[in-house]
Amino acid sequence: MPLRFTLRQLEYLVAVGDCGSVAAAAQRVGVSSPSISVAIAQLEAELGLSLFVRRHAQGLSLTQAGRQVLDQARFILAEAGRMTDIASTISGTVRGTLRLGCLLTFAQIVLPQLRRSFVNHHPQVDVRQMEGDQDELIEALRRAEIDLALTYDLALPSDCSFEPLVSLPAHVLLAPDHPLAGRATLAPEDLADHPMVLLDLPHSADYFLSAFAARGLRPQVAERTRDIAVMRGLVAAGFGYSIANIRPLSDSAADGQPLRFVPLSGALRPLRMGLLMVEGAGQVQTIRAFAAHCRAHVTDRLMPGLQTVPPSATS
Repeated sequence: MPLRFTLRQLEYLVAVGDCGSVAAAAQRVGVSSPSISVAIAQLEAELGLSLFVRRHAQGLSLTQAGRQVLDQARFILAEAGRMTDIASTISGTVRGTLRLGCLLTFAQIVLPQLRRSFVNHHPQVDVRQMEGDQDELIEALRRAEIDLALTYDLALPSDCSFEPLVSLPAHVLLAPDHPLAGRATLAPEDLADHPMVLLDLPHSADYFLSAFAARGLRPQVAERTRDIAVMRGLVAAGFGYSIANIRPLSDSAADGQPLRFVPLSGALRPLRMGLLMVEGAGQVQTIRAFAAHCRAHVTDRLMPGLQTVPPSATS
């Protein structure tokens, strides 16, 4: 009996099974919700099984049959990926899908240029991206929703491997008229009595606050945000200083207001930006190709969207 379902339908099935709703699955795979619904209905009709229980309030939940079909779908998709990898190796052409995660902190700055240059080198690779905080990226790796993540060496899990690319020291961000903006360096003791705008992401916030805790200090956190662009805007508007390891090419907030960047002396270890993946993922050709591209394009002297040598004149 010929097969009448497609790998695309199986991909949508896995997405709905993982996400628990058609809307979330559609966002994950980058198609419309009706496309997902139609594909699932066609798959159920072909198999003669109800794969999901539809509940308006709770979304979709897998039936017992659905759980078994989902497990098999994962296996089939994994084998199909290996077939693509074999073909790529034989032909010498990197092709297939690369599902890339990136930390929210620097995704908008680093990822666009890095992805563009990679696709220019490997036009037959279909790159799909997601952004998230550290916990979301780790969970996405474990659920095989992404193949690898570009992130920091914060709270790294033992079941994943991390390849460092660059080391990024911490800087204090200040408005130009802040009383500390003219200093050459700053220490936590200098900052403790001034209002702080905290980039409040999992693990990142603990990292920034540890600079003060290690010296028995408590910062005056006046504002919290999960968005680095909002943080930069609040600092430029005079709501307080902040700390970050990312220094974009432009020393301005999104609204054009200027910022000052001052090195934070001796208080925090530099963060390492690198690639996080599950063990064994580096054997897949698309992942190997992207890792090699990152090694060539994300270095101490070449960082997409970031300053490699802080200007000496104004900071």
